[in-house]
Amino acid sequence: MKTPSARYILIAGFLLTMTACAASRAHEATGEYVDDAAITAKVKTMLVANPITEAHQIEVETFRGVVQLSGFVESEHERDVAEQVALGVGGVRSVHDNLALRAAHRSAGEVLDDGVITTRVKTALIENPVTKAHEINVVTSQGTVQLSGFVDSANEMSEATAVARAVPGVRGVQNALEMKPAP
Repeated sequence: MKTPSARYILIAGFLLTMTACAASRAHEATGEYVDDAAITAKVKTMLVANPITEAHQIEVETFRGVVQLSGFVESEHERDVAEQVALGVGGVRSVHDNLALRAAHRSAGEVLDDGVITTRVKTALIENPVTKAHEINVVTSQGTVQLSGFVDSANEMSEATAVARAVPGVRGVQNALEMKPAP
């Protein structure tokens, strides 16, 4: 037969486990995470299927039904269409359009340089103890780095900007990071 102290330990362990699994402002419950992953996949699929949007240039993040579009697009029309596509997906509560217009022409060298800068910024974010690199998307166009995604704190947002600015070759940083919305 179990002693009273063993029962308390089991109950305390159960309560700690349940508390750790509960959704909070910064973390999603398992069902919310699955729903958001499905919404993200549907939005990406619809962007690929649309002849106007160049889906490979558009980052999509979802947190509790709020979709964030980021990256660089060729025109205002493409930007508007991408937003309408996202709004048309079931389960989307709202869309935050952080898409920026790309300059008209880029040389192959500029594209290569942008890729190197993106890689360096991602590496710096991974190495930084404050930033959670898996929550931050990084895209670069003509030396301008755009950071996007949903993060836990204002401190993480500002630290990510500082990290990106410190990377050699970065000409500017557009911080489109957002705080994770409250439930």
